[in-house]
Amino acid sequence: MDPVITPDNSGDTVIDPFTARVAMATSEAETEPTKVLEFGLGDGTYCLDIGVIDEIVDAGELTRIPNSPAHVEGVMDLRGRTTTIVDPKTVFGIEEAGPRERIVVFDDDEIDEGGIVGWMVDEVFQVRDVAPEDVDQGTTVNDEGIRGIVKSDGRFVVWVSPDIDDIDAVEAVPEEADA
Repeated sequence: MDPVITPDNSGDTVIDPFTARVAMATSEAETEPTKVLEFGLGDGTYCLDIGVIDEIVDAGELTRIPNSPAHVEGVMDLRGRTTTIVDPKTVFGIEEAGPRERIVVFDDDEIDEGGIVGWMVDEVFQVRDVAPEDVDQGTTVNDEGIRGIVKSDGRFVVWVSPDIDDIDAVEAVPEEADA
């Protein structure tokens, strides 16, 4: 039987081999780059962790849903599945117009929204690696829906979260300010 983390009689700490491997893997994972998808909204560049993305499709015809929240553009049929399409420009208060050419569809196993959700974006640029040291979270620590600012080639890319709970919180802030 492997020893567990406990002080032994010598005063040293004994760590079992499994715990040591897990600890090393955890610290390595924290320094590993994350693959993100960069996309455009208005004049800005944003990114999402590709681990939450199922696919990217061309924008198609949407069916509007009466009395839906302002950030819901409508729904579309995506290979027999009803997909809710969200406008992240409304969510994040982006007023610049753009071509609205692509839809980033999220993996419904990775986000907990009770259905398939996609974001209408102006264009998709690239998939790239982002190292943890390239992400500034200090300026966005209290911003719902924003994971950080990525410093890249003399420009800033806003790393956003696809969680609708975060989106609802972001969208609620301006409404509360108007009250």
